[in-house]
Amino acid sequence: MRKKILWISQLIMAVVLLIYALLSTQVFYDNLIDAARGDLKIYMNLFDENDYSLDQSGADGFSGQLSGLRVTFIDTEGNVLADSSKEDLGNHADREEVRLALSEGEGYAVRRSSSLGEDMIYYCRRFSPADGEDYLVRIAIPTSSEWQVFRDTLPTIGWFLLLDFLVCLLFTYLGTEYIISPVRRLAKDASLNLKLTTRYPELQPIVDVLNKRNSEVSEQFRELSEEKDLVEKAQRSKNDFIANVTHEMNTPLTSIRGYSELIASGALNEEQTKTAAETLVRQSDRLSKLIACIINYNEIDNDELPAYEVNLSKLAEETLDILTPDIDKRRISLEKEIEPDISVMSRHERLSEVLGNLIRNAIRYNKEGGSLHVGVRRMEDGHPRLIVSDTGIGIAEENLERIFDRFFTVDKSHSGKNGGFGLGLAVVKKICRRSGWGLRVESRLGEGTTFTVDFK
Repeated sequence: MRKKILWISQLIMAVVLLIYALLSTQVFYDNLIDAARGDLKIYMNLFDENDYSLDQSGADGFSGQLSGLRVTFIDTEGNVLADSSKEDLGNHADREEVRLALSEGEGYAVRRSSSLGEDMIYYCRRFSPADGEDYLVRIAIPTSSEWQVFRDTLPTIGWFLLLDFLVCLLFTYLGTEYIISPVRRLAKDASLNLKLTTRYPELQPIVDVLNKRNSEVSEQFRELSEEKDLVEKAQRSKNDFIANVTHEMNTPLTSIRGYSELIASGALNEEQTKTAAETLVRQSDRLSKLIACIINYNEIDNDELPAYEVNLSKLAEETLDILTPDIDKRRISLEKEIEPDISVMSRHERLSEVLGNLIRNAIRYNKEGGSLHVGVRRMEDGHPRLIVSDTGIGIAEENLERIFDRFFTVDKSHSGKNGGFGLGLAVVKKICRRSGWGLRVESRLGEGTTFTVDFK
């Protein structure tokens, strides 16, 4: 009887584990593919036909932007124009993702690549330029097959089967009420996550395992909770960035489209047409500046050019000279405290961005007839320090940590004014962080703000 119970229990558990493994594999694989599809679609949104030519250099360039993902350019006949894998692949008209892209505008496919010898997920999109012929862009990333995912779970299933055998053996040979009663009590205490103890030496190993497992589960829950918080923050940051970019682009795009439709309809007289054309130029410039700001912000992390000695004092004077008309226009009194010939290891353009953004913000958010202080001096420990202080609108305490976020502005009425998009302080923070400089801000709402950069 004991052997029969043992083997029946083993058979049931083995079947259950196998079914669970198969179902889990399918769910995991489907989630893996769905996530990959979403990522590929996001990657495809980075493609700009004006940045890449439809040849090998363009494919390599876009692939490089995507950290080495495979990129293929295809014409509407299915012929491969270029492929970052540098494989001569001929005509792709019969590939599922290509057929879908030609008929529906975009298509996905998962299959094994004969040229690369691994399973790939493909995403293909059709592009229709206004001044040329349609073409297709395909992105591919490697993925595991369902069998590979299942195969990776086999060692775990084997360990579970071994553990199952030991547990079944124990309950078969010790399946009396005398043994079952303390086991039930242990199970109840374990479910309440209590510290387990027993007066039976035979059950002590189980107690030790359960105590250890409870401790591990509690730790895992804590780690999962922390990881979840880090994921929902990264996701929130990404969503905020996309929402802000969309908002910033929507205004000029709406204006451009509206005036373009008016001009195209011929409903405007000569004077109105001229005014509309000026608005189109102005909004186009604004959109171009926004895109340039975003590109510059993203390129800071990839900037590997060497640093050299830059005269911070001279650069501060030059920046103030350039911005003097803006200072005079708002009747701001300027106080300079710039010690001569103080140098910093950096690059001229990056240091100009730090100075320009901080001083322009101090002008933009200052009060009419206010004051501006710019100081460059060497501290007692030898490191240079930059101070930019204004008597402007100030920053509320709850916003002090947010002012360095992308597209965040303390005064929404100034958003976009004089070329500002809320990226200036984000650029300053990224440059300072990458260069190892200290950056801090002090502010009182309605009284003014002081930014300090320590070039350590």
